[in-house]
Amino acid sequence: MKAVICTKYGPPEVLQIMEVEKPLPKSNEVLIKIFATTVHIGDTKIRRFEPGLGPVKDFFFKPLMRVIVGFTGPRRKILGMELSGVIKAIGKDVTHFNVGDSVFASTEFRFGTYAQYCCIPENGILAIKPANMTHEEAAPVSNGGITALVHLGKANIRNGQKVLIYGASGSVGTYAIQIAKYLGAEVTAVCSTANLELVKSLGADIVIDYTKEDFTQNGETYDVIYDAVGKIENSKRKKSLSISGHYLNVFATSGNIKLKVEDLYTLKELCEAGKLRTVIDRYYPMEEIVKAHKYVDKGHKKGNVVITIDHNDLT
Repeated sequence: MKAVICTKYGPPEVLQIMEVEKPLPKSNEVLIKIFATTVHIGDTKIRRFEPGLGPVKDFFFKPLMRVIVGFTGPRRKILGMELSGVIKAIGKDVTHFNVGDSVFASTEFRFGTYAQYCCIPENGILAIKPANMTHEEAAPVSNGGITALVHLGKANIRNGQKVLIYGASGSVGTYAIQIAKYLGAEVTAVCSTANLELVKSLGADIVIDYTKEDFTQNGETYDVIYDAVGKIENSKRKKSLSISGHYLNVFATSGNIKLKVEDLYTLKELCEAGKLRTVIDRYYPMEEIVKAHKYVDKGHKKGNVVITIDHNDLT
């Protein structure tokens, strides 16, 4: 099968398409024929070998990262952590899925979705795909959507509370707007000028253009501030947070959460009920993975960048 291999840490050009052996499912695994994956921020951070926690934290964390992820390059050479596809084979102990099921899944930091096929444990973050979504629309929900759901769940959002989402036009941000609205919050979305109409269309009640206004100077306080891009300075957020408010940082919080398949099924229900949709900025075929990574590295994507997987050369 074809797969994108990350040969070493570095710029997008370290990604190369190669022929590798098609995996075989273990007794508790399913083999998925992948039709769509994404360029997730986690993929780009691993490829660049940049934790993205800030200069000081990165300096101390990088040695540990080499031990965990790999010294000269990632041990798991096939990156990618979101997918949607069809089950083509199942292990002998699998009971909840069948050959032919359309599914979506997150491999988290096991990666492996930049390929035509991938094996995932039956008890992994794996669920039947939302019936009203294409594979391209479903794939990003499995990680970007679930991240927003789990993070916002930590704040126990109640009807009428005020939630501010910073970086509202990115993958996690676009899902967070919709989930916060579903939970009954009044949502303020912070993004750039070009994305104001997008976040309004997702349900944001108030929009702030960060290029023209600093939300920490408007005198408002919020019950929840969700930094979906990890860029709010600590000194600034405090003045805008209510006394009993919750501050959530997508990067700082992510290391403390455990994704659950129940959350994926919750998102499936929201998608099928028309309460949650996926924003897709650009589509790239797997053959243009380098170009896709270059685009994401610029830091201006709207929603998600989807990679489509071609199977014309395989059954």
